[in-house]
Amino acid sequence: MARPRPTGRPRTASRVAAVQALFQSEQGGETAETVIDQFVRHRLGEMPGPEHQGGGGFEEGRVPDAHVPLFQRIVRTAVLEQDRLDKLIAAALPDEWPMTRLDPVLRALLRAGSAELSMPDGPPPRVVINEYLDVAHGFFTGEEPRMVNGLLDRLARELRPGDFPAEAAQPA
Repeated sequence: MARPRPTGRPRTASRVAAVQALFQSEQGGETAETVIDQFVRHRLGEMPGPEHQGGGGFEEGRVPDAHVPLFQRIVRTAVLEQDRLDKLIAAALPDEWPMTRLDPVLRALLRAGSAELSMPDGPPPRVVINEYLDVAHGFFTGEEPRMVNGLLDRLARELRPGDFPAEAAQPA
């Protein structure tokens, strides 16, 4: 799995790590708490000790700049709300494109993005969508980022309709 490099952007790094953790949880059949613990211990932040100063970056599978509380919240929300969020994602997909047909990384990314959109106290939907669009560009070079943009936009309107009042008020 390719790793984007959101250097100096702790919240973006948290989102990258959340996608990786959700992917790992699904692929390895591990619980969210097990994966969160593994990431916090071994993949987030700088490596401890002087022998690792300046090392332990993305090349070594680490996400050194991640904001750990946001990472934990995204992963926990995505797992706790997975059934509900998966139904919303599936409903946003074309009928001939079931969730199981999605690339596992894309599925993890959509779960993380929809989990964050489901947080009423989270950043504005457009910020969340743009962040996950950046993450998608780090993982994919094809049409997937466009798909992420469209799906998260649709999910944002469903999960946070109050954030789109001007558009909702316009006649069809």
